Amino acid sequence: MKQYSTGILLSAVSLLFSIVTFSQKIKTPEARVQWFKKARFGMFIHWGLYSAAEGIWEGERLRNSNNYAEWIYYRNRISKEEYISLAKRFDWKKIDPEAWVLLAKKAGMKYIIITAKHHDGCAIWNSKVSDYNLSRLCGTQRDVLKELAAACKKHDIKLGFYYSHWLDWEDPNGWDHNQELTGKVTDEQYNSYWQQKVLPQLKELLTNYGDIAMLWFDMWVDYKTTIVKKEQLEQVISLVRTLQPNCLINSRLGLPADTPGIDFQTLGDNQFGTMYIDQPWETPGTIAHSWGYNALENQWKSTSQLLESLIDNVSLNGGYTLNIGPRADGSVPYEGVSRLEDIGAWMAKSGESVYGSTGLGLRNGQYDWGRITTKSAGNKQDVYLQVYNWPLDHILRVTGILLKPQSMVLITPSGKKILSFTQLGPLMHIQLPDQPGDHFVSTIVLHYEQPVDLDRQVTAESTFGGFALSGQNTADHSAVFQLVNYDGLRPTHLVIDHSGSLAWRLYIPEAGSYKVNLSFHNASGTDMAVDVSAAGQVIHRQLKPTGKVVVEPHDSYTEEFADNRIGIFNFPKAGFYEVTLKANPAAGEKLLFNRIWVDKEK
Repeated sequence: MKQYSTGILLSAVSLLFSIVTFSQKIKTPEARVQWFKKARFGMFIHWGLYSAAEGIWEGERLRNSNNYAEWIYYRNRISKEEYISLAKRFDWKKIDPEAWVLLAKKAGMKYIIITAKHHDGCAIWNSKVSDYNLSRLCGTQRDVLKELAAACKKHDIKLGFYYSHWLDWEDPNGWDHNQELTGKVTDEQYNSYWQQKVLPQLKELLTNYGDIAMLWFDMWVDYKTTIVKKEQLEQVISLVRTLQPNCLINSRLGLPADTPGIDFQTLGDNQFGTMYIDQPWETPGTIAHSWGYNALENQWKSTSQLLESLIDNVSLNGGYTLNIGPRADGSVPYEGVSRLEDIGAWMAKSGESVYGSTGLGLRNGQYDWGRITTKSAGNKQDVYLQVYNWPLDHILRVTGILLKPQSMVLITPSGKKILSFTQLGPLMHIQLPDQPGDHFVSTIVLHYEQPVDLDRQVTAESTFGGFALSGQNTADHSAVFQLVNYDGLRPTHLVIDHSGSLAWRLYIPEAGSYKVNLSFHNASGTDMAVDVSAAGQVIHRQLKPTGKVVVEPHDSYTEEFADNRIGIFNFPKAGFYEVTLKANPAAGEKLLFNRIWVDKEK
């Protein structure tokens, strides 16, 4: 393909967009993203021509597998003439963008992103660049974006625009995935689309609707694998920084997340965090399955699932942009409204644990009862225990915080309830009342007058007591053996196929005898020797081959992971101990190690 020169492209955009600027106080990249890091929770709105199809075309539901209603123009191979007839279904007497803003505010959301132009190429505002826009197709003088911008300003909600820059199924010079089979537009044709539609429409969005908090782009693959040129993406960044310097740009512009000018990372659709990320990031997620309204939707997520997804991300320094898909009359399905109202009621009580909060720095997912979020003000620090599963024995076991809190309260509908606790080393036991603080997620607030000290290596105590030592919480985080994550059949395990050892840091809360269980699969044809050591004691065992186990009758078998009692450790006193596992498989042999379980003899 022919490469366009950077100079030609930049001079074109400079000539076109050098006039209009906003009187904003220009912030540093770090400063302009601060509001986003504090907000953590926002609303996505997918609304356009596709909303009127409702996921059904001429009696046929969406084709292909993704079942996203906003893709119906492409999936069901609809002609443009037939597609624009959907404009007749919009009921402008009922469409009220302020209602969307009020719903977002009630849910505790701090920003809104709306699909100004999706892949179907139809602008939802009264664009002067292209007659292919919702206002003109519907024969109305109303501009949804003007009304939405006014409502956001009125209710102190930040406004952002989604703009599909890479794909445009309507423009003959834009990109259509089917061109991979039917023939590609040339670079010259695509650049014509870019210069005559993309950049001018972005200029409209950045100049006609007041302060815009972010532009959200949607190229989910590396630009190098597409027709889009780096120089064209740099034009967009230059345009934004000229017209609205403080407007955020997400990583789906198509450049790496650490590229200058990219403000935050967007993960895949409904992809949630698995590790702490220093750079600001978010998950775009759906409240059901489809993004645009689908009349046949039946996969609504529960309030608990949505809340836990938000909290999980916050605990890893991320945010959550949760989508609704209004109908062509602007109404939001009851299931969506009810869940947002439930979330809003929770945020009204416990929002302090989300807004401006981040993760504590302990291992992700080490607690089987929930997650931890935290935030600091000067030297003071609040730690929030987000309890998903209320322990039956009414003891919440927290591991890794070395400092005792000055106060501890449970947030309840009637106010904050003081809790009592005991702490020994890195282990804290919190006495809980019979009833949780909330139907969905209970929040316990630990207040510290100074930054907390953490033990990031110690193994976390499980819900009912006891310690699971696995390949995910070894003390040295070494990559001595391959870690294989749960694949739907086999549990997460380490592949021990050569001589080596593993070590864990364990805090024993009281002296006594502790049973030791080993979960493993011996893939060899002979016994395999292992040694498990702690407190000067060694348990030596010969592990027999474990064979297969039936998962489902007739056709689904997998490796059996046996759970065997291998011995007892006598710990003479409370304190820190190192537990080690040593194995020496012969050539061609391997042990799939799942976990060691250490628990006090009852």
